Amino acid sequence: MLSAVMAGCGAMSEGWLRALSQVPRAAERLELAGFVDLDPGRARQLAQAAGAPGAATGTDLAAMLEAVRPDIVFDVVIPGARRTVAETALARGCHVLSEKPMAESLADAAALIEAARRAGRIHAVVQNRRFVPGIRRLRRLIEERRIGRLTGVHCDFFVGAHFGGFREQMDHVLLLDMSIHTLDAARYLIGAAPQAVYCHETNPTGSWYSHGAAASAIFEFPENVTFTYRGSWCAEGANTSWEGAWRVTGTEGTATWDGAEDLRLGRVTGTEGLLRAVSAAEVPEPPDPGRTLGHASVIDEFLSAIETGRAPETAAEDNIRSLAMVLAAIDSAERRARVTIDV
Repeated sequence: MLSAVMAGCGAMSEGWLRALSQVPRAAERLELAGFVDLDPGRARQLAQAAGAPGAATGTDLAAMLEAVRPDIVFDVVIPGARRTVAETALARGCHVLSEKPMAESLADAAALIEAARRAGRIHAVVQNRRFVPGIRRLRRLIEERRIGRLTGVHCDFFVGAHFGGFREQMDHVLLLDMSIHTLDAARYLIGAAPQAVYCHETNPTGSWYSHGAAASAIFEFPENVTFTYRGSWCAEGANTSWEGAWRVTGTEGTATWDGAEDLRLGRVTGTEGLLRAVSAAEVPEPPDPGRTLGHASVIDEFLSAIETGRAPETAAEDNIRSLAMVLAAIDSAERRARVTIDV
């Protein structure tokens, strides 16, 4: 059996409990032994909700780790507390699975990667969008050259989201709080690290956010591949899926995905005329259908990595490249200039 402490018992933690309930490996081999939150009442409530009324609860993570000595810390705290929580857990020999983003800066991210290396433990990040069926299917058709050589990946994200609360006061709210899901998925599809970005950010008329509710970005990747992102959190009337609407182009065809169930593949079959004839083609199923449960699959992948000693797919040393995309886009928007990405 493995034991875990959950640090941060706010609203996000309820989603973690739902995801854990979908992971057979967790049901068989994982005990939630402790819950930590600045509000002790929330920690007790979450222990009850998790079906672990006998679990330890408290407000001090270091003391909890000393008392419980868990194998794992689930880091569900706000980004500003991420480095302190993850470093505390790693220093005490725990593997850590963190909410996104993995850090507030590249310097903090690098420090956490080094802390995990020194401890000989795994630090991974919840990037659940790459574990949804549509993204896994797109990745497979790219790898199998169903559209020829990849030339571009494009995503539109338009959702009129009325959260209330802290998001409405954030700077760069779309880029900082949401875009990493899409950017990480794009990087996964392309299978390479980005080289540069140009981003234009706005806060449209009528926005209920204080800053940066919309952005458009162009990312440059190796082998002349371009990724474009258009997004808004204050676009009313025609919401996309929360996964976005995707178009993946290649030298021999195009795949489109609406972020839900509609995934189509068109291959060029003609050789003459102004517009070449196109025929619908079969879209491949995910190569690993058991790994398409979003957050639950991230947790399962993390636990599997602990058991086998391998690096998980969303390991921090890889995920820092997605964080770099977000921070470079913000830098570009502020400077109104093309920014290179060196991570």
